[in-house]
Amino acid sequence: MKFDHLLVRYGELTLKGSNRKKFVNALKDNVIRSLQSLEGTHVHGKRDRMYISLTEEADVQEVISRVTKIFGIKSVSPVHKTTQELEDIKNLCRELAQNFNSGDTFKIDVKRVDKSFPLDTYELQRELGGVILQATEDITVDVKQPDNNVRVEVRMDGVYIYTEVYEGAGGLPVGSGGKTLLMLSGGIDSPVAGMEIMKRGVRIEAIHFHSPPFTSEKAKEKVIELTRILSERVGPIKLHIVPFTELQKQINKVVHPRYTMTSTRRMMLRVADIVLERIGGHAIVNGENLGQVASQTLKSMYAINNVTSTPILRPLVSLDKEDIVKKAREIGTFDVSIEPYEDCCTIFTPKNPVTEPDFDKVVKYESVYNFDEMVQRAADNVETITINKDYKSEKDKDTDALIDELF
Repeated sequence: MKFDHLLVRYGELTLKGSNRKKFVNALKDNVIRSLQSLEGTHVHGKRDRMYISLTEEADVQEVISRVTKIFGIKSVSPVHKTTQELEDIKNLCRELAQNFNSGDTFKIDVKRVDKSFPLDTYELQRELGGVILQATEDITVDVKQPDNNVRVEVRMDGVYIYTEVYEGAGGLPVGSGGKTLLMLSGGIDSPVAGMEIMKRGVRIEAIHFHSPPFTSEKAKEKVIELTRILSERVGPIKLHIVPFTELQKQINKVVHPRYTMTSTRRMMLRVADIVLERIGGHAIVNGENLGQVASQTLKSMYAINNVTSTPILRPLVSLDKEDIVKKAREIGTFDVSIEPYEDCCTIFTPKNPVTEPDFDKVVKYESVYNFDEMVQRAADNVETITINKDYKSEKDKDTDALIDELF
């Protein structure tokens, strides 16, 4: 039985008041962008919910797969729409019941939004329940745990009938909450942090610090792939790759070994601040988790943050590592994150990094060299790549070209 509509229920944006239209429009734009490469869909965004019209050409399961990943959506149901004529409603229920399995149970749930409909909720439930019982041989009613929950919504523009509800991503529509810069390391935590912050309606661009020859092209490709996975849910993301070798070598030359990690993080924030201003962002996001490693104690965070007045958002700060790993698996970044290609922080980690750095000592060690020019040079030589879900790295392009050449 071919579905003709997809019913999209909103998440938190239903709590919005006079500015709800802004959030609905942002969500509608995101849905249209996600479906633009598919045939047979048309999006109708309304105040209380959204409908996606489906033609015969529409791949319903692919549409559902894409839409349920979009932030701001609570749930999705493939539905059949008919008129408010009772016989039309009954005929649709009869047709729907033919898809039930032998021995199944069912119940009828009615939501009567249009109060002018001649039958009340209970009368319509009885009418439709009787129709299904008459149209089937061994189907019975179970109001507590039915195999099939037939939901009927009577609205001004018609009647919508459906049995399935697919959970959505929740949160707020990306683009409704400003822009941030995600510090994307290539590990498990930072991609999850990016996904969590986007769930709050915030758009991201990402920044990665690359230190060749100490870090390989494989490490860079790994971060590009993580960005590509994030873009599957929100559309194109700009990735800013910072040449960090010069700065990192100088840090290791002049700063006490136990403090190099602290100074490295500080220099990263200084570069990120410059990039953030250029892109018109309002905060920096990272995957820090309180107490997880030496640079993530409160005293370390204080010493590192002191170089900037920019808000630093840490959506994972209080989560257990197991929770972060679970989220990474759910969003599809875990397997890429654990690939054995080290980032610059891992390569240059001192044997005994200070866990509670003395702020005055940090400033003293860095004062023996003026890092300003190096910081500016790193920011000026950033490589920026726009990555979407179909992005191919140079390696992938070379492979495709070789295949084309061979075949």
